[in-house]
Amino acid sequence: MVAITVILAAVIASFVLGFGGSVNESVQAGVDVSENGDGTATVTWISEGTASELEVSVENVTEDDGTLEQVGDSATIQYDSDGDDSTISVGSDGDVQVTVIGIGSEGTRTVITQEEVTLEDQNEDE
Repeated sequence: MVAITVILAAVIASFVLGFGGSVNESVQAGVDVSENGDGTATVTWISEGTASELEVSVENVTEDDGTLEQVGDSATIQYDSDGDDSTISVGSDGDVQVTVIGIGSEGTRTVITQEEVTLEDQNEDE
C-alpha cells in the first residue's frame, strides 16, 4: 500500500513540476493516397486532426515537393508534368514511394503515411 502511494505521489509531482508537459504529441491527420486509372496518383487531405499543413514528398522528384494547406487540398503525382501547381513531377515511372508528413502548429513533424504507388509514362501514347 505504501509503495502504491509513493508511486502515485511521484507521478503527480512530475506533472505539477512540469515534467509531464515536455512530451511532444504526434501530429495526426487523415490522408488518402490513391492510384488513378491513368497512371497517376493523388494525395488528398481528408481530415485535419492536429495538423496545420501537410508536406508530400516523392522519391525521384524533379520539381519541388507539394504542400497541402487545408482539408480538401490534393496533389497529383505523375511522371510527366505540364507545370500545374497541383502536380508533382517525378523523374521516373514505375514504383515510387510517397511520404506525407504532418506539421503541427508548433512545428512538430510526424510521418502520417508512406505508400508505394505505380506511375506510368504519360507520353507513351503520343
